[in-house]
Amino acid sequence: MQKYNVEISDIKPLMEVSDHSLLYLSIVGGFMTLVVLFGLYMLFKFFKERKKHNIRKEAYKNLQNIDLNDPKKAAYAISKYAATFKDDSTRHNSMYLNLVERLGAYKYKKEVEPFSDEVKGYIELYRGMIDV
Repeated sequence: MQKYNVEISDIKPLMEVSDHSLLYLSIVGGFMTLVVLFGLYMLFKFFKERKKHNIRKEAYKNLQNIDLNDPKKAAYAISKYAATFKDDSTRHNSMYLNLVERLGAYKYKKEVEPFSDEVKGYIELYRGMIDV
């Protein structure tokens, strides 16, 4: 066998290739962590605010503060806020329907007379039976 002693000149030595994939992964991971933490913070804030805002308490407070001297506005407001409590029991529902029927005479008219003592009694009775 013959040996050729030819020098190969076009093969170069190994070069170092810079690899930044770990840096990119760390940046994306950090960004995703911030997004998840922000989402959890917003979720926590949402549920915390939701606990503060209680529709039943607000409706009860508004129902207690209705001015009965303006019967037309009071009739609409009582119908609106009392509807929050009508599904508490069958007694509440029947009382609500009775109250709305009696308040119908004070709605849908241009001029209305003041509440009668009977209607005021029904309003006070309904206010008294509400549990918040």
